[in-house]
Amino acid sequence: MRPQKQVKSMRIAIAQDGNQVSEHFGHCESYAIFDVEGSIIYRRDDLPSPGHEPGRLPAFLADHRIDLIIAGGMGPRAVGLFNQNGIEVLLGVSGNVDYVAQDYIAGRLFPGESTCHHGEGEECGGH
Repeated sequence: MRPQKQVKSMRIAIAQDGNQVSEHFGHCESYAIFDVEGSIIYRRDDLPSPGHEPGRLPAFLADHRIDLIIAGGMGPRAVGLFNQNGIEVLLGVSGNVDYVAQDYIAGRLFPGESTCHHGEGEECGGH
């Protein structure tokens, strides 16, 4: 896989459980929100999860001006909904959220396979 493009000004949301990337975006405790300018993280906030309700999170995070989502896994329908809202999605990521954000900005983050293995139209109720 190729490294990500050069980061400019953006907002990154990383699904988190504790300080680790959550295995499933829709069922995480909260989102670590990173405001980035060039190669500098100038602000980090935690945004509590509003809960898992199909179709709700894409609009919720679009309202918070998120450009990129990073998580361990997410169903294909959810990925499509985020993309329709102009939000890029990187899956198959694990580790400490602060290190993951730094690795993304430095072009060292290489996503893998989603930890959510559901088909089109299936929900991820068991995560």
